[in-house]
Amino acid sequence: MSYLVLARKWRPKTFADTVGQEHVLQALVNALESGRLHHAYLFAGTRGVGKTTIARILAKALNCEKGVTAEPCGECSACTEIDEGRFVDLIEVDAASKTKVDDTRELLDNVQYAPARGRFKVYLIDEVHMLSKSSFNALLKTLEEPPPHVKFLLATTDPQKLPVTVLSRCLQFNLSRLTPRLIAERLQFICSEEGITADVAAINMLARAADGSLRDALSLLDQAIAYCGGAVEEAPVAKMLGTIDRDYVMRLLRLVAADDGAGVIKAIAEIDEHFPDYGRLLEDMALMLQRIAIYQVIGDADRDDDIDSDEIARLAGDTSEADVQLFYQTAILGRRDLRLSPDPRSGAEMTLLRMLAFRRAAGGQATGGGSVNRSKAASTAPKIAAPKKLSAEKSREEASHAGAWVDPDWSRLVSALKLKGAVRMLAINCAYERRKGDTLYFSVDSKAESVLTRQRIGGLAEALSTHFGERLQVDIKIDDSVAPEKETPVQQESRKSDEQYAAARESLESDPNVQAMKDLFGAELKTESIEPINPTQTD
Repeated sequence: MSYLVLARKWRPKTFADTVGQEHVLQALVNALESGRLHHAYLFAGTRGVGKTTIARILAKALNCEKGVTAEPCGECSACTEIDEGRFVDLIEVDAASKTKVDDTRELLDNVQYAPARGRFKVYLIDEVHMLSKSSFNALLKTLEEPPPHVKFLLATTDPQKLPVTVLSRCLQFNLSRLTPRLIAERLQFICSEEGITADVAAINMLARAADGSLRDALSLLDQAIAYCGGAVEEAPVAKMLGTIDRDYVMRLLRLVAADDGAGVIKAIAEIDEHFPDYGRLLEDMALMLQRIAIYQVIGDADRDDDIDSDEIARLAGDTSEADVQLFYQTAILGRRDLRLSPDPRSGAEMTLLRMLAFRRAAGGQATGGGSVNRSKAASTAPKIAAPKKLSAEKSREEASHAGAWVDPDWSRLVSALKLKGAVRMLAINCAYERRKGDTLYFSVDSKAESVLTRQRIGGLAEALSTHFGERLQVDIKIDDSVAPEKETPVQQESRKSDEQYAAARESLESDPNVQAMKDLFGAELKTESIEPINPTQTD
């Protein structure tokens, strides 16, 4: 007898055997038990999550000889023939290879005829989004007014490509990716039933590598059994997958958090001896950083995988929230650009060194806490202090502060600071709020949020400290409700421009010469062409 691959041998034959997708199964079971059956069902989801499997079980439930039931017997001729793929009234079509309208018309020619054996004639169309526009039009009429003995079961990995006219005629079920924990439990069960010894760590590796697809996981398990020679063990599975030991990922994160560039290079050299998949290394780092970020927000990182929560807690305490976000973004961008690097190792090394370089450029964890506050959504960013080395010059505002602080005219102060480039762009979009201690508080409109960076805030703090002759810090919140008396320089300039325009328009419209031209010649004043003249401008 020929070997039957695990993905086929262990394909679920009842709803109860199906892994995950409880939200879909419950709806189908309720519909079958109540008799409220729709004529067309659409199952959408990524590969290997159970779309066609659930469709075939539904076909059995509809045609089981003991009646329409949520628990088909699996023993009658209809059930066994459907399991074996030879039931005459279950017409399965791969739309990827039957895209022409003639194929669809040929398929639908027999819709009007009663089923030969079963209770319903079931059309199971896989990858239905691959049908051509003409094929959809041919299918649409039948979907709109199907005979009572016909059921359509459609499956797709890309429901966005289906016409809305088709979607509106189907009950749509979105199947989710399976969690690594669910996949691992299923693999453990199958290994137990097959009499295969399997390490828990190896099974977890396979579950993560499957990326939410149980079918992919079973194919990888087949490959692992062959590769390992029977028993599924951690070391050979890691080598087969090109997986980096989780300890190495944790070690790299600790080294980056500690700003240890030499340690990072040494660790990469050790990893390279195992012929790793560097794309997966960066992917695992990003996954770990995501767990750390969640822990920093809610104090818990319990998810459906085998990541050590104690290690997550330690790293969350050793790394600032801003650095975690920086490292995560750098990791995913580095993974994306890995194919552009001279070789995978150098690409991974540069990604890790980029984390350190950007962190140092931004001031690093050692610069301390603080935050960019938000009125609508919280966000973490540094409160930046200027360097200790200051200019000795004293301004009027600084002299005033010697007695009591006088809130400055921010627009004039921005001009006096003589800022340039991106730091000036930040300053003119800020509104001065108040001073408390050595911190100056500002607000910025959410539309200008993109100008907020650690480096620009640091530049503004340095310029203010130099101007006032004392060490000052800057704290900026994002707030759309800026009071008129606390305008930003940009808002102030825009308001003045609008007032000048309004005054110029009023002046022209009331001018007696303009009125005379209107009366004599039917002239019309083109107000949109009015440009107020700035008296400070020179030719």
